[in-house]
Amino acid sequence: MSAVVKWWSRMAAVVTGAVLTLVVPVHAWAATNGVADVAVEAARSRRRGGFGFFGIFGALCCLFVVAGIVLAIVLISRGRKRK
Repeated sequence: MSAVVKWWSRMAAVVTGAVLTLVVPVHAWAATNGVADVAVEAARSRRRGGFGFFGIFGALCCLFVVAGIVLAIVLISRGRKRK
């Protein structure tokens, strides 16, 4: 198996695990708490246009999370090459 295929399969496993770890419990909690109704009302009353205050910080937060995941993968891959 080539190194690219190994790397791709590990990356897919990490992404799948992260998604399942985060999304499934949040979805189950939101379905039982009535949060879905609040989210629908917020989406209806939300003004259209622009990212707003939360959009900028949400994008920065997302970038920090992605950067942390990439950094972890790089550090793990460097550690395996040294052995």
